[in-house]
Amino acid sequence: MFDGNPRTLQRIAAKMQRVLIVDPNTAAVRLLADQLRHVGHVQIFHAPSIEAGWGMARTVDPMLIFVEHASSGCDGLALARKIRRSDLACRENPIIMCTAEATAEAIFGARDAGIHEFMRKPFTIKDLERRLEAVTLKPRDWVEAVQYVGPDRRRFNSAEYTGPRKRKADASGTPAARLSQALRIVKSAAQALDSDPAQARRALAAQAVELKKVGEAIKDDRLLQAATALETVTTGGMGRAELIKRIDALMGFLVEDDKGRGAA
Repeated sequence: MFDGNPRTLQRIAAKMQRVLIVDPNTAAVRLLADQLRHVGHVQIFHAPSIEAGWGMARTVDPMLIFVEHASSGCDGLALARKIRRSDLACRENPIIMCTAEATAEAIFGARDAGIHEFMRKPFTIKDLERRLEAVTLKPRDWVEAVQYVGPDRRRFNSAEYTGPRKRKADASGTPAARLSQALRIVKSAAQALDSDPAQARRALAAQAVELKKVGEAIKDDRLLQAATALETVTTGGMGRAELIKRIDALMGFLVEDDKGRGAA
């Protein structure tokens, strides 16, 4: 919970020095900008459309982005998805949807587009400060897959989160769970090499790093070597045939994982 401490505000402000607001409503933008300046000294950039927002995201490298819902004529979900699946420097930076349309469809749509937080208009300065604290000081794990790119959805809208986990049976931090998830993302990425090659390769590179960490944690030299081989290919830009070869070497671990889960 936000404590209002000036030092907390300073830490938050340091992580949001450049803020992009994508909203066609200039009055709403002015209000939000005034409240952001209350938190600290920040540069505010305003884009009235998705096209302008994309252009600014490329040029100003915002540390924080606010978007509206499509019902306003400004499809923030589409912009979020485009940024997440790009090579922009800001692709992993926090995105907050700020809209008067707080329907279940809008909230779940924001979550699945890779948006960090959802804030309903009208909002108070405390509402804003809690969202800012959540995205700047309490970062969530990043998921680099094919169907989804963004922060871990299990902690979506974390400013309102009160329990230790949103899923009671959440064992995602265990090596076994991390191994299973990473291998499934690798499999999905391999299937998308032709249809979505750029994101598929980003996903493979991210999972190679994750699988190396798992291999080190469980002291499995075979897994560590296979993950290192995949990482070498994805970072070195080798051809598709060699990439498939390295992926196939990892799929054996997926079969072993499935057998272990079946035995349990």
